[in-house]
Amino acid sequence: MNLKEIRNEIDLIDSRVLKLLNKRMELTLIARKLKFRVEDLPRERELLEKIRIGSTGLIDEEFTGKIFREVIRHSKHLQENDCEIIAFQGEHGAYGEMASKEWNPDYFPVPCIDFAGVFDGVQSGLYDYGIVPVENTLGGAVDEVNQLLIHTALHVVGAVELPIRHCLLAMPGTDHREIRIVYSHPQALSQCRHFIARNKLEAIPYRDTAGAAKMVAEERPKGVAAIASKLAARLYDLEIIKENIESLDRNLTRFLVLSTEENKEDGDKCSIIFSTEHKAGTLFRVLEVFAKRNLNLTRIESIPHEPGNYAFFVDFMGSNRDERVLNALDKVKEITTDFKLKGCYREKKVV
Repeated sequence: MNLKEIRNEIDLIDSRVLKLLNKRMELTLIARKLKFRVEDLPRERELLEKIRIGSTGLIDEEFTGKIFREVIRHSKHLQENDCEIIAFQGEHGAYGEMASKEWNPDYFPVPCIDFAGVFDGVQSGLYDYGIVPVENTLGGAVDEVNQLLIHTALHVVGAVELPIRHCLLAMPGTDHREIRIVYSHPQALSQCRHFIARNKLEAIPYRDTAGAAKMVAEERPKGVAAIASKLAARLYDLEIIKENIESLDRNLTRFLVLSTEENKEDGDKCSIIFSTEHKAGTLFRVLEVFAKRNLNLTRIESIPHEPGNYAFFVDFMGSNRDERVLNALDKVKEITTDFKLKGCYREKKVV
């Protein structure tokens, strides 16, 4: 190995150490939800003893002791601040994380493997909030999330409409002419299909966009790139080969913010879910309720609920503190089944 190669390896290790430290702090915040108090001296002594025993080779006990005492000190500082956690699906650098920062930059975003983990974690109290995508202007409804929304008792307390701007990412120094394969989430691959076809790339589906970027950064395969966000490029030290590679300019994803508690602030948008009886004109009667009261519908979606049955998702402009809205909701309850007011909230549209 030459000096440049050695330094590249050191940079890669440093990057991994930082990400592992960040993951440790995330777990520290989650653990606080399950503890009665921050201070746990027996646990600290146990941890430091394990570190002492494990100190071998070039790393002596005094050095590692100093490092981990500082790690413990910072962990307790985070727990004492009782930071609020917002969960998203995917790896760090996902668009869900970007949406969470737009909704409230003071909350700590924590990744989950799947959408069910977001819902379950919020419901159990491990996370204060969850943020999930429900629809995209190009890909339509996110079926898995909408199925979970039908059955959950969680409330919608906010929404974010986020422009999705995809980037082609590769290891620094990669010659773009050598790229043959690109990894990303199937929806992202579909949204960039014109760019992929034009550049004669082989598209391989991956579980999520940021996960694909992380894989490229850690495994460093030759001739391989990922489609992900600019945030993912920064987090995983990847080079942006090309920005804004999505096929259409208007590529927006709408995210909902979930909580166990209802929104206590004034909202200007409501989300409801309901089913209808199998009678001609029932859905028309529901829509007529809103039309007669001049309430603007912004979304109506049907999702398979049970065999032969559908749940309808309706979003409309208005506040549940408005008598006109309350009157409409009461009327809709009378002519539907399994009616749920999921929440009244404000939606942030990111430019």
